[in-house]
Amino acid sequence: TLRMLVPALLVLLFCLRGRAGLSPHFLQQPEDLVVLLGDEARLPCALGAYWGLVQWTKDGLALGGERDLPGWSRYWISGNAASGQHDLHIRPVEIEDQASYECQATQAGLRSRRAQLHVLVPPEAPQVLGGPFVSLVAGVPANVTCRSRGDARPTPELLWFRDGVRLDGATFRQTLLKEGTTGSVESILSLTPSSHDDGAILVCRARSQALPAGKDTAITLSLQYPPVVTLSAEPQTVQEGEKVTFLCQATAQPPVTGYRWAKGGSPVLGARGPMLEVVADASFLTAPVSCEVSNAVGSANRSTALDVRFGPILQAKPKPLSVDVGEDASFSCVWRGNPLPRVTWTRRGDAQVLASGPTLRLLAVGPEDAGDYVCRAGPGLSGLRGGAAEARLTVNAPPVVTALHSAPAFLRGPARLQCLVFASPAPEAVVWSWDEGFLTAGSRGRFLVETFPAPEGRGGQGPGLISVLHISGTQESDFSRGFNCTARNRLGEGGTQVSLGRRASASFSKQKNLVRIPGSSNGSSSRGPEEETGSSKDQGPIVHTDHGDLALDEDGALETKDPTNGYYKVRGVSVSLSLGEAPGGGLFLPPSSPLGPPGTPTFYDFKTHVGIVPPCRLYRAKAGYLTTPHPQAFTSYIKPTSFGPPDLAPSTPPFPYAAFPTPSHPRLQTHV
Repeated sequence: TLRMLVPALLVLLFCLRGRAGLSPHFLQQPEDLVVLLGDEARLPCALGAYWGLVQWTKDGLALGGERDLPGWSRYWISGNAASGQHDLHIRPVEIEDQASYECQATQAGLRSRRAQLHVLVPPEAPQVLGGPFVSLVAGVPANVTCRSRGDARPTPELLWFRDGVRLDGATFRQTLLKEGTTGSVESILSLTPSSHDDGAILVCRARSQALPAGKDTAITLSLQYPPVVTLSAEPQTVQEGEKVTFLCQATAQPPVTGYRWAKGGSPVLGARGPMLEVVADASFLTAPVSCEVSNAVGSANRSTALDVRFGPILQAKPKPLSVDVGEDASFSCVWRGNPLPRVTWTRRGDAQVLASGPTLRLLAVGPEDAGDYVCRAGPGLSGLRGGAAEARLTVNAPPVVTALHSAPAFLRGPARLQCLVFASPAPEAVVWSWDEGFLTAGSRGRFLVETFPAPEGRGGQGPGLISVLHISGTQESDFSRGFNCTARNRLGEGGTQVSLGRRASASFSKQKNLVRIPGSSNGSSSRGPEEETGSSKDQGPIVHTDHGDLALDEDGALETKDPTNGYYKVRGVSVSLSLGEAPGGGLFLPPSSPLGPPGTPTFYDFKTHVGIVPPCRLYRAKAGYLTTPHPQAFTSYIKPTSFGPPDLAPSTPPFPYAAFPTPSHPRLQTHV
């Protein structure tokens, strides 16, 4: 009965107070609360003007009106009920305690605002796949994965650190359970390690609101990497010809398995170890030495070029030039050396420097610019060699024709006129002309033209030649007129006039040795005085052999030399020599020509022996005696097969062909 009265009295008291103006109300309501798993949660609730029943609900479920909340071992209500304090306590908080809580005054019909209890679950230490030692290959991109499992709330953040410095470039990913709750989270760090990363420590940290300091997991990187090579040379700067040692050092994981050396990309045969010794030359400046080192992971190489000091080496020589007069000419040459040589240009035979550098440019060249130009590279250092290269400049211009010395001739004797021609381009023709005609080549009447290559002239004058006009049986008019030598090419023509000098007749008289020619029709053994002077009445045959045993004394008289030293002695016979005055006159006569005057004497024909006309006067078939220039006679005469080179010096002998070797003749055994 007493138990039934207590509630009634409370209701009555509440009614009396209500009539007095005091109604039940909340003095304090619960607020949302965040609590760490395992800690204690306290949700406050205080009422005023209310002494009735107070209870708490969890997600709408009443927990009960008793203070100790039977059935909820971790839950209780605390505070002074008389003063209206009804706080809900939960200890230790578990994940299922996360819910919405409400404080209710049931008899007054009052409800507090709903308070949300959030339970924080700190993350566990993350796991790095492959740890604690992660093996990577240097230079190969790789991913390192850090994973956090469990029911951590809220979802943790995974961070990467190295030496306390946060690393960027990680990819974050979550895996959800079927119920929608977090199953795991992971972070993938992408990196391309190098050999320097071997032994580096990386830290993966799981951090959240439940654990702001986070939890760390560390791993150590174990790098496999190809060799890291350093190559050195001692000495690095060297003179050409000195010895150099190359040293190849390498670090590698796994260890080094082999070395290979190369120079300029070509293998150095026989070199296998970490050291190479060579003798330096200029090629090492541009062809570096390389060392390749290998292991199981891969290979790497390094190269170095020596600073080799050497003298000039010609790389591109100047090329000969041929330009027309008035045009520009440009030469170039390239030298290499270390240090770079100084290049200068000069003209051969002249020390004046025309230009410096790889190019020489000559403006509006003239014939005087023709010649050889020298590109010279001076030594860069003391003791290093220099060098030079040259090229010829040929200036194309009209021919330059010069008269050469021609020996004076005897009347009705042979003569030879010469001119020297330099021309570039080569002359199209060289023409000899005189009063009644002209001749470029071959023979015409008494005239014959021959052409010879000229000896080396001044450089750049173009190809040279000597044109020779031979005259057989000179006439008076030949000594008074001029002979023109003219050359022509595409740029014009040039010419000169050549005159023929006359030599006075020479004769001498001695006791003569007369030699009978077998088969002669004249049997006389002596001759008159006019025979000694070479009279035109001389019927004895005369043969001139152009032999070197004839010479002029200081007075201009012709004297004889006996090359046999008296081997042939013919007693009681007088010898007479007459030059240029015998019938038919002339030391050289061409073959019979239809152009010759009627009644020209018949001469013995030697063409069957030598194939060309001999350059001397031939004896007649009807003559009875042969007058010899000295006590030496010949049974036959063999003419050289060519007239021979022309005379180029004023010292030319009076007989044009005496300067050249005379063919040997069989001796004539004669006894009188």
